[in-house]
Amino acid sequence: MAVTTGCGSPPPPDELARPDTVVETSDMRTPRVVDDSGRPPVTFDPCLDLPDGVMREAGYDADHKEFSDMPMGSYTFLGCTYRKSDPIPGVRRGYSLSVLAGNVSLDEEIAKNGHVATATTVNGRTALLELDPSIKDACTYVLQSMFGVVIFSRLYNKDHAGPVPQNEWCADMEPLVRAAEPFIGS
Repeated sequence: MAVTTGCGSPPPPDELARPDTVVETSDMRTPRVVDDSGRPPVTFDPCLDLPDGVMREAGYDADHKEFSDMPMGSYTFLGCTYRKSDPIPGVRRGYSLSVLAGNVSLDEEIAKNGHVATATTVNGRTALLELDPSIKDACTYVLQSMFGVVIFSRLYNKDHAGPVPQNEWCADMEPLVRAAEPFIGS
């Protein structure tokens, strides 16, 4: 027997129902984590705002994404981790992708990682491509937003001994970042 009460939106699915999740009451979602820094609130939530279809089309398992929150007091990051299993025996097992939205500025990111960053654009949005030789097999795109930055950091999970050539670290990553960029907002 089903019982219907009141009006409004149904509660979120169990996999997204978390104690610190805020139920939407308007067109703009209240950020699930805030800090006391006076910085802008992080209004893009990678686990909730990146459409599962976009991630699936890029080969990532959107059904098993993992939330991660990093309130640091002076800044905040909301994160989501995705896995892509596309093994090629002797070459790779797949990829791990971490998408972080934070209220730090692009200038702060440049001050921190400018020595490994190259200025670029993604769909006209100011961005950085970071390749740090000390972090093997990783490719990072940092996109500017109105609240700070969104970081797409992918780790190439190799299936062999020895290094992965640096020109393979970012293989096929730019199309994913271009597909995800419109969902970040301004």
